[in-house]
Amino acid sequence: MDKSRLTTDALAKLPTDQFYQQLQTSQHGLSSQQAAALLTKVGPNTIQQTKSRSQLKAFLKNFTSLMALLLWVSGFIAMFTGMIELGIAIWAVNLINGCFSFWQEHAAQKATDSLKEMLPTYTHVIRDGATTQINATDLVPGDVFTIQAGNSISADARIMQATALQVDESALTGESLAVDKRAAYAKGDGKFAESNVVYAGTVAVNGTATAVALQTGMQTEFGQIATLTQHQKNTVSPLTAELDRLTRQISLIAILIGVIFFIAAIFFVHYPVAKSFVFALGMIVAFIPEGLLPTVTLSLAQGVTRMSKKHALVKELSSVETLGETTVICSDKTGTLTQNQMTINHVWLPDQIYKVSGQGYVNNGKLLYQQQPVDLTAAPDLALLLRVAALDNDTEIQPGKTPQAKPKIMGTPTEAAHLILAQKSGLDLKQLADRYPRVQELPFDSDRKRMTTIHTQPAGQPVIYVKGALDGILAISDTILEHGQRRPLTDADIQRINAANQHYAGEGLRSMAIATRAFDGQAGLPTDPADCTIDNTEQHLTFVGLTVMADPPRPEIYDAVAKCHRANIRIIMVTGDSPLTAKSVATKIGITSDQARVITGDELAAMSATDLQAAVKGEVIFARVAPEQKYRIVQANQYNGEIVASTGDGVNDAPALKQADIGIAMGVTGTDVAKDAADMILTDDNFASIVAAIEEGRTVYSNLQKFLLYILNSNVPEAVPSVLFLFSRGLIPLPLTVMQILTVDLGTDMLPALGLGAEKSEPGVMDQPPRARNAHLLNKAIIWKAFGWYGLIASILSTVAYFFVNWLHGWPNVALAGSGDTYIMATTMTLAAIVFCQIAAAINCRTKVNSVFSVGLFSNHHVWWGIIFEVGLLAALMYIPVLQGLFNTTAIMGRDWLLLLSIPIPLVLIEEGRKAIVRQLNH
Repeated sequence: MDKSRLTTDALAKLPTDQFYQQLQTSQHGLSSQQAAALLTKVGPNTIQQTKSRSQLKAFLKNFTSLMALLLWVSGFIAMFTGMIELGIAIWAVNLINGCFSFWQEHAAQKATDSLKEMLPTYTHVIRDGATTQINATDLVPGDVFTIQAGNSISADARIMQATALQVDESALTGESLAVDKRAAYAKGDGKFAESNVVYAGTVAVNGTATAVALQTGMQTEFGQIATLTQHQKNTVSPLTAELDRLTRQISLIAILIGVIFFIAAIFFVHYPVAKSFVFALGMIVAFIPEGLLPTVTLSLAQGVTRMSKKHALVKELSSVETLGETTVICSDKTGTLTQNQMTINHVWLPDQIYKVSGQGYVNNGKLLYQQQPVDLTAAPDLALLLRVAALDNDTEIQPGKTPQAKPKIMGTPTEAAHLILAQKSGLDLKQLADRYPRVQELPFDSDRKRMTTIHTQPAGQPVIYVKGALDGILAISDTILEHGQRRPLTDADIQRINAANQHYAGEGLRSMAIATRAFDGQAGLPTDPADCTIDNTEQHLTFVGLTVMADPPRPEIYDAVAKCHRANIRIIMVTGDSPLTAKSVATKIGITSDQARVITGDELAAMSATDLQAAVKGEVIFARVAPEQKYRIVQANQYNGEIVASTGDGVNDAPALKQADIGIAMGVTGTDVAKDAADMILTDDNFASIVAAIEEGRTVYSNLQKFLLYILNSNVPEAVPSVLFLFSRGLIPLPLTVMQILTVDLGTDMLPALGLGAEKSEPGVMDQPPRARNAHLLNKAIIWKAFGWYGLIASILSTVAYFFVNWLHGWPNVALAGSGDTYIMATTMTLAAIVFCQIAAAINCRTKVNSVFSVGLFSNHHVWWGIIFEVGLLAALMYIPVLQGLFNTTAIMGRDWLLLLSIPIPLVLIEEGRKAIVRQLNH
């Protein structure tokens, strides 16, 4: 960027001759030589993409987390100590898990050149004094180019000439209404509000203009937003940080246990140091829950699948859980909380007020008076207003290509709303246009703030139709239509009209005035409509009435907002719309009370970081904000310790989406820029889907804790045999081998654990506040349950099973078997007892406090298929010879099966009793 160049605002203010001199151009445009030199200097008019991370790095990322590194080390230790099969099995688990994670994330997120796609392909410029068509990428500062309705705008540019130009800047500002543009400079309200400047990436919806390019490519405001988004660093998700913490905890516990066992082996069993070291390393490997990482990954993947069925596509697995932590949602208004479809809901006449049902750009409602449909033949004043609304109109509505697709507006939202109003009244727009053909037009401009058309009536007499801003219409009106009669417009009438307008404005609604004028021989009015001008036509009007409109909230938003409040999730509206409209919508849908503070973009710019952090703690609405300010708001909430979700659909939302803990883009109306920046995309643009996704996120976290409890509790009965071996100084042979421990960790535990990951939400999950930021997956309650309750019971029962087999073979009259058939039978029964204790644990872990019978004992089919699998796997280990040799197992008899089958039922009933006591105490 040429640092000597003036700012956009300064360039917009310059007198025309100084402006051309500053940009070294003229009204005849640049020469081809000048353009070529400038193109070499400033580069092409494109949005440069940052270098994407290589697929190799993305792949290797899945093998370098703390848990993955712990498993690599564990596998190496196992191989080093001679347990080759164990080491290979651990490494295989790590490889499979890493490949699965890479595939899942790669399928969900592919890099796209979305910003480039949003820029138009061709632009008409004036070069060498002649108009020519060039590729938009070749546009340079100083180029003079033309703009027509429907054109996407190729560069930030100053308007030199304009006729009724209106520009849709919603992708940049979030403002739902088209903005009037003209050649004369006016500052406007907020950023991007200069009256004579248009911006790259916006769209002309009406009129024509000639403009001079000020900035192109990455120097445009569009490009600056892209730079802002590209330079933001990806933050570590809360789940990733929590899993790293959990890994450190488990590693510390495993190493501590290894050290204790190493010392005990030397001083209690009097093992040689080398043998004690190998034994301790084996215990470290055995105590690490090797199945935790794949179980977490697969559980998150299940969450992703369930969310996709609820219209939420998650790009990163860890984002699933982050949703459950969300404490604040920073939401754009237009297109997110509202439908982005301007809808007329009232028609105000001096003698009547009509309501209009239905919403959006489809004919799905009626005009009503006192809840009854209106007969236009009995309401001539209303019929006239509707005729003006339909005919004094340059917009066309094209139906969607599919029944689900939204109609396409060729023109302005306000005019589209007037066409739908006419259709709801029963008027046929084509027949109306044929009966009242247009013969002259005085186009809309932002100085007059009105549009006038002249039509021939069926009897052949011309008539003038006018619509526009109320203040301007009243200033040129001297009569009013009431009860079908024209009479002089009085001060009392004006006061009554203004009072109605102010009432609607207070509710966040917008009003449009409708007026007419007859060709009745009044002085100054020409007889030929072709001779009509603004000066001789727009005077002595007859005021007819007001149309009142708004961008309606989404129907489902009310329930979604109420759910957020019950879940203690705050919603902060962040919009480019006006403060009055923003507060009205926020109050209407229940986001805030009418006491909420409204902070404008200009006020925000003057606020310090400390002031902003204090402001976002209370009820607050942000209006007229610029894109870079949106992510300031997100940052302020994050500094306050909040987990922030930011929603949006426009280019202006991308920086905040990237900065947020969870960025949520709209899939239907959202720009590709927003989708690329987001962590999650809503395929139905439905705010209620966010609430469903948050509920799913909370459920995923709860289920993570459930299967963490399930996996860890088996570590106790796995460790107790070694404890018995050590503290008996070898008199009790090892009741469980390391390969049998691995059978539990990576075999029998896996599918039931995954079944717990599919558990549905427990009742009341959205009636609780988000968990504290310092809450952890592995907390005291889980440790107590895993080690002091479930694990302790399983340890007792598995130890009893071991001694039971030895008792059947003569113990205590003979020594405990340390080898041979009896020893293999004893270790097999120990393993089997642990597995059947885990069956009970899988059922018990399905609920935290509620009775498992209240949610349906057999409602989670995944858990029961997992139980069937683990029993089948256990049977395979017992009865398939090759597996018997590998896992030190043997076949058991029928009486042994009966003993095993009797284990789960009492364990489930005991746990049900404990939960009942807890529920009673909680009440």
